[in-house]
Amino acid sequence: MDMTSEIQHSVRQALAEDIGAGDATAALLPAKLRARARVITREPAIICGQPWFEACFTQLNPACQVIWHVAEGQQVDANTLLCEISGSARSLLTAERTALNFLQTLSAVATATHSYVEAIKGTRAVIMDTRKTLPGLRLAEKYAVKTGGGENQRIGLFDGILIKENHIAAAGGITAVLKLAEENNPANLPIQIEVESLAELAEALQAGAKLILLDNFTLDMMRAAVSLASSQARLEASGNVSLETVRQIAETGVDRISIGGLTKHIQAIDLSMRLELLK
Repeated sequence: MDMTSEIQHSVRQALAEDIGAGDATAALLPAKLRARARVITREPAIICGQPWFEACFTQLNPACQVIWHVAEGQQVDANTLLCEISGSARSLLTAERTALNFLQTLSAVATATHSYVEAIKGTRAVIMDTRKTLPGLRLAEKYAVKTGGGENQRIGLFDGILIKENHIAAAGGITAVLKLAEENNPANLPIQIEVESLAELAEALQAGAKLILLDNFTLDMMRAAVSLASSQARLEASGNVSLETVRQIAETGVDRISIGGLTKHIQAIDLSMRLELLK
């Protein structure tokens, strides 16, 4: 996806939210005062969000310069120097919080995703995100999941059909709702259906489902589901997935594991920015 316009839009909104009518504290400094700042990470991380970070400074002042000492997606240790920024002291201080918010949040998503991807290495499964993202950061967080080695599900309600229990109930059952989906899908969107038991799985397979979400299945149920599906459909495990359980889930033979916590249960990476004046 082309993220350029999305990045500029997100940063513009974030800066406006923070600055409002103006940065009353930075305005105390002389307008011509120049400074340099250094950003380090206080903990190990997969660094992600550099384009958002840079845009926070350059939107405020195109003369600001950011020099990176690590690459996007690079794994770094604690106390690593990430970048140096130079320019107007006012601009650096005004953009600081918003820029760090983007970088620490997206790095957290990428870091969490990387941990899950590493945990299931050697299995057939892939780690996938969900729509459980922070409001306004959908595309940014999905970008971070990819940076961490995971895969994206549908972006929103418009680019995929996911039939859940309430859709099934409203349509009159699994067979009926799958028939409706096949007959009302002019854009040929991918169709996925959620099942909550092996009996529902059998009905979905009989109705021709090719992508099936196993909702809160036990490990034994997942193994039985893999055997029952026998390559007729791709199976995705979801619900109660943690770093402690994800390897066992992957070893049942499911194709995909979706984890809402990648984008909603995150703890921002601890970053620090320190400023010094330039003569």
